[in-house]
Amino acid sequence: MKRSWRTLLPSLSDYRELRTSWRGDLLAGVTVGIIALPLALAFGVSSGVGAEAGLITAIVAGLVAAVFGGSNIQVSGPTGAMVVVLAPIVVSQGVEAVAIVTLLAGIIVAIAGALRLGRTVSYIPWPVIEGFTVGIGIIIILQQVPSALGTEGTDHPTNAVLAAAAFIGAAQWPAALLPLGISAAVIAIMLLLTRVSGRLPASFIAIVVVTIAAQALTLPLATIGELPASLPAPAVPSFDFNLTALIGPAFAVAALAAIESLLSARVASSMSDTGPYNADRELVGQGLASIASSFFGGMPATGAIARTAVNVRSGGRTRLSAIVHALALLTVVYLAAQIVAVIPLAALSGVLIATAARMVSPSLIRTMLRTGKAEAAVFVITGVITVSFDLIIAVGIGIAVAAFFALRALSKASGVHREELPGSPEAGDERIALFRIDGSLFFGAAERLIDRINEHEGIEVVIVRLSQLHLIDATGAHTLTELITALEKRGVTVIIKGIRPEHWDVLQRLGVIRSLRHPNHLFEELEPAIEHARSHIRRATLAS
Repeated sequence: MKRSWRTLLPSLSDYRELRTSWRGDLLAGVTVGIIALPLALAFGVSSGVGAEAGLITAIVAGLVAAVFGGSNIQVSGPTGAMVVVLAPIVVSQGVEAVAIVTLLAGIIVAIAGALRLGRTVSYIPWPVIEGFTVGIGIIIILQQVPSALGTEGTDHPTNAVLAAAAFIGAAQWPAALLPLGISAAVIAIMLLLTRVSGRLPASFIAIVVVTIAAQALTLPLATIGELPASLPAPAVPSFDFNLTALIGPAFAVAALAAIESLLSARVASSMSDTGPYNADRELVGQGLASIASSFFGGMPATGAIARTAVNVRSGGRTRLSAIVHALALLTVVYLAAQIVAVIPLAALSGVLIATAARMVSPSLIRTMLRTGKAEAAVFVITGVITVSFDLIIAVGIGIAVAAFFALRALSKASGVHREELPGSPEAGDERIALFRIDGSLFFGAAERLIDRINEHEGIEVVIVRLSQLHLIDATGAHTLTELITALEKRGVTVIIKGIRPEHWDVLQRLGVIRSLRHPNHLFEELEPAIEHARSHIRRATLAS
């Protein structure tokens, strides 16, 4: 037990490559820090909690998750998906409620890791993940409409589509062209630099260029505003809220944090040879990161796949790179807060629009729509519900729809086949039916398979071959019991051949064995089962 708990805690083995990788880790950490700065500021502003909260989250949560998380190369902080969840919470509960939601969500995620629930994310189908991702990208783009148009206001719908439409309608033209032009300039610079070289910190350079131009021309643009020149002192969040109203949002944030962090860690593990990730420890680390973030007035944190990918491409090999990323951002707070304060909000909107656009990849959408009807349906349903209603509901419904199609396919792959009796035919063989059940006998297929057997008439002995049955659940076993009982009541003798060892317990518990007329109607081999069936026919013939 002690050993299992140790796997959830930091150890010296986390830094075993540090002697040879420290230079690459330092460079990667600084690079990721430069890229993370505009994103952290933008996510903070877009969620409604402010640029300061986004920066604090990237620093505090990024440092804690780097030390306690389950991946050697994951970079954590505020992300676009979390912005999508937080924005409605800020509107309905107020900015002050975010700290409590962050704390509660962190506790929930940490407990999930301690309970070893980390691998559950592997049960989320790929079309659900991609539909979820595309939906988030669309919502992030829609959420940038106010800053991109220079419009303000709090009296707007919580739905991203309706809110974007309301802000477009409220925009002041032609004044809105200026912030819109700034956002477009940032997007254009980022696209150009990305084409020149994928290694350039495109968002950082775009922000610098546009901010210098805006200051030089004294353009009338809304800016980030004053930031503190140091981290605030840690404090327990105020509990002067109706906690009942915050439990639901906290679970939604926790679910999203867990899903996004584990997916990011899984992708990072496939990108690098720095070793596998520990899913349970990752949840514990991300939970502690959000808890720490709440004490400093930050927002929930998750693993960030874009920043993690940059970390890997820049040469990061150990947790030092993510730690350096957090320290680089901390340096910005102490040394460059006044410079950051003059960044136009419209420029941050441009960064997020360009970032989110990568999540809505046309090539990926085409691939998903061409993969298959079931996969395309799951993808579209998840994406539409994500944009129209709620992220967590979308994942739940997406999984349910995917499960339906999977069970449907599994059911179709199952079958009952009547076989000819092997060997030389004997008189009376036409009164014996040999059935082979293939695939799965579960709640989605049991009734259909049993109906196939009941279709045959004029049969006196039925042999049921179960050796090719790979899966049977309680419903399948119960239905099989009902079939045997019904056949026996009609005077049909039922013989079972080839029960697999892994199926024995469920068949015995649910009465399949007891429903047989006699214990010797259970066989392991086919030839003795057929001979026994023929003996029944011979006795019946003599009796008549």
